[in-house]
Amino acid sequence: MRNNKSGPHCLCGPFCIMMTDNIIINIEDLGFDYASDDGEIAALTGVSLSLARGSFTAVIGRNGSGKSTLAKNINALLVPTRGQVTVGGFDTQDEDRIWEIRRMAGMVFQNPDNQLVSAVVEDDVAFGPENLGLPREEIRARVRSSLESVDMYDQRKMAPHLLSGGQKQRIAIAGVVAMRPDVIIFDEPTAMLDPEGRGEVLDIAKRLHAEGITVLLITHFMEETVDADRLVIMDRGRVAMDGAPGEIFTRTEELRALGLRLPFAVDLAEGLRARGVPIPEGLLHEEELAEVLTCLNQK
Repeated sequence: MRNNKSGPHCLCGPFCIMMTDNIIINIEDLGFDYASDDGEIAALTGVSLSLARGSFTAVIGRNGSGKSTLAKNINALLVPTRGQVTVGGFDTQDEDRIWEIRRMAGMVFQNPDNQLVSAVVEDDVAFGPENLGLPREEIRARVRSSLESVDMYDQRKMAPHLLSGGQKQRIAIAGVVAMRPDVIIFDEPTAMLDPEGRGEVLDIAKRLHAEGITVLLITHFMEETVDADRLVIMDRGRVAMDGAPGEIFTRTEELRALGLRLPFAVDLAEGLRARGVPIPEGLLHEEELAEVLTCLNQK
């Protein structure tokens, strides 16, 4: 797999990339309206974002904030009502480029059952490469490497309906990986999973990012965002906040005003500091906080 890493961030604006040829997704003044019996309902308004190759961006917001609509506009499942979205330089409104866009920006959905199409795991993962018309040996190689990347090769002969929810989601991810995408969009992939399944899927997303895949994670679990390079907060169809998680999580009152709760470690650290405990700023993980508390207790 690729090992492309994003370049330095430009100081002229939030996460504006200096090298324009390093941009894989560019969104300019995106607006999207859903039709209803009462007329058009704006789901997105004036959204502008650029994502660098090899980056890991998390998008979070309350229900109805527009985050999943944003994901579908990137994958060209929806097309803008206003503005423009380009993926790898291709405009998502160009119908002649839809297949290339969807191959370049693969998508993992909330419910894995919506993505599984075959009665055998390895056949399901082979479905995309077969549609690309690849040679049989290439398909076999992709199926094996993709299943190995999600630790599911030993289950390749099983029926997907016999797997757990977390295992099904890993198979869905393998099917996307087999297409060799530049970007994987995870649209709330852990929403229907138990804590163990959630952890497995997140570990895979981090591993794929480490191997060079550009990751866009849509989630409503704040704890899932702490390892991202960048955190985008959506509210009422607009970008409300945009920055590194460590910076965003210092803006506690703004987050609460948006109806979002802090990650457990950040919230607990803030509470301890308010009680005079000398907890350093910038702790995002429970393990980091536990280590600090252990050291304080030994003094």
